[in-house]
Amino acid sequence: MNKLDSFKSLYKPFRYTIKGNCTILETTSGNFVVKKKPKNKDIPSIFNYLKSRNFIYFPEVYSYERDDNYIYEYVEDACTINPSKSEDLITIVALLHSKTSYNKEVSEEVYKEIYENIKNNIVYLKDYYLKYYELFLKSIYMSPQEYEFVRNYSKINAALLFSENELDNWYSLVKEKKSERISLIHNNLSLEHYLRGQDKDYLISWDQAKFDTPVLDLFKLYQNNFWELEFSTIYKKYLEITSLSESEQKLFFILISLVPEIDFNDKDAEFASCKNMRKKLDYIYKTEAFLKPYYTTDTENQ
Repeated sequence: MNKLDSFKSLYKPFRYTIKGNCTILETTSGNFVVKKKPKNKDIPSIFNYLKSRNFIYFPEVYSYERDDNYIYEYVEDACTINPSKSEDLITIVALLHSKTSYNKEVSEEVYKEIYENIKNNIVYLKDYYLKYYELFLKSIYMSPQEYEFVRNYSKINAALLFSENELDNWYSLVKEKKSERISLIHNNLSLEHYLRGQDKDYLISWDQAKFDTPVLDLFKLYQNNFWELEFSTIYKKYLEITSLSESEQKLFFILISLVPEIDFNDKDAEFASCKNMRKKLDYIYKTEAFLKPYYTTDTENQ
């Protein structure tokens, strides 16, 4: 009998519900969540570290050394209708970053590698979109998706040029730095990974947690929930609790400005393709609106 079987024998589950990559066990002693252990990730050690930093916003986990699963306490969302959910989430994220931050010594190669990776991505996207722009212009009859793309190509290209210019500015700030601020980051942030419990709030799904720049958490949250979020509000909330350096903020702005790749070979029906195109374009326009106040000159303000 393995450890999970022992757990089942002890708690006698009477109902199993599969939800995503988890199994919810309803037992005579309460509910639990069973989830496969992530590779090379010791969740109990991560949670113990967080406790040592006075960060408690995660579910309890019960570790069984020889079993392939972790068993978590089950958290019922006590507030399914929560207008301030995004602000509650960002408050916890800011606390996570502030409580676990430290400066790590790095070589100049670290920043150079980041610069080159993003630069290569920008060059690829510029070439990719230019190729399709020139191809669609030759069409006698454009499809609705093609027409929508061509009509907005200048906006896509402007976003990429902005990223490219800001990347050079960012690198001039960091290329001689010998340290980097890192934190324990959740690395999989989305609104669905925040729950309000009866006694405290929770971040769940820590399988991708690691030590890295806090910028990545903000970037992934923006990518995952840009449409639902009024990001200008929650970003200000974040900065009320903790701070970003000039170079960190600039890196965040660069990352969210990278235009998501549009798949022009998508085999979906034309309506679905147009809908996907519109969502990518909405991302660009919404990101531009979010960034505009940070790049408005004093003259423009007057």
